[in-house]
Amino acid sequence: MMDKNKRFIITIAMLLSVTVLFAQTRVEKKIASKSNKYGVTYSLPKTSLVINAEVIKQTCKAGPYYRYAEKYLGVKNPVTEDEVYYELGKVTLSNKGVPDPENTYIVEFKAGTTAPYVYLTEDGLMCSINADYTPQVINDGDQERGDSRMKSSAVLTEELLMAGSVARQAEVAAKQIYHIRQSRMDILTGDADNLPPDGDAMKLVIKQLEDQEKALTNLFVGSQTAEISYYDVTIVPNDDFDNEVLFRFSTKLGILDADDLGGTPVYMNLKATERAPELASKDAEKKEKSLKGLIYNVPGKARVEILMNKNTLFKGEVQITQFGTQEGLAPVIFEDRKAPVKIYFYPETGAIKQIIQ
Repeated sequence: MMDKNKRFIITIAMLLSVTVLFAQTRVEKKIASKSNKYGVTYSLPKTSLVINAEVIKQTCKAGPYYRYAEKYLGVKNPVTEDEVYYELGKVTLSNKGVPDPENTYIVEFKAGTTAPYVYLTEDGLMCSINADYTPQVINDGDQERGDSRMKSSAVLTEELLMAGSVARQAEVAAKQIYHIRQSRMDILTGDADNLPPDGDAMKLVIKQLEDQEKALTNLFVGSQTAEISYYDVTIVPNDDFDNEVLFRFSTKLGILDADDLGGTPVYMNLKATERAPELASKDAEKKEKSLKGLIYNVPGKARVEILMNKNTLFKGEVQITQFGTQEGLAPVIFEDRKAPVKIYFYPETGAIKQIIQ
């Protein structure tokens, strides 16, 4: 394990509804005016890596007539006992900027600058200067899942309720299934004595018959319910690391804490691929004093791999501001009254995205 001074981990487990997820950064417009001495305070971000794991809880319920599934329905592999187990789904990684209190600055404009303004995130990270900024809406379509719950609202007829033994009940239920199938076929072929009056009514009747058949069939084959949850682990890296345990996973218990030996460890490896050269203390001090104007990040890069049982769950390259450096834009860039410069930033890293002059 790494030295705790080199990184810290925040672990959050979340259960989210199985719908499309949306994430949006809130931004605020700050105007440089006489009241704030034509200066706006902002922070540069540190990089945090958010690892998101999809966890699928499968709940299987055996039907009361599973012993007769093959005899009456030809199903050879019905659910024969109640069971709950977990599956580890897709693992993703995203870069999220968090304000660095040690790197807070003021971007200053001259009093004559034409309507200077900036957009900041609600926690003070730079988004744009002299340009309107619309936060990107992230549609996590990959996390959209349908609920595969099977209904069990079988229509229990008087004959089924009056059947004495389980064997007799299974026989009656099977007859009901075949009767429903025949009724649906008669409607579709037009052979039914009382056909629905129009197309919409036919769709409704067919849907009701299908629901009844499915509910009765579940009495033989059983049912399975999938519940999806998402588990987040956040890491703020300051150096390379190998075999860092993010969490553990158990097919019987689901996600477990990193120090819980009841599950299989999920590891993360991180290796810098682009890193700013380390400066001697005097050179670092000299550079810090020379930084003027608008200070921004030039992030480094790192290769990340997440594994379980030697199987790769995620592999990719990400930008890490902690591995990069800082540079400054001269204040003169903002002094053109006729054509004020527009600058867009990546709030996740503090890097410049685009300059428009």
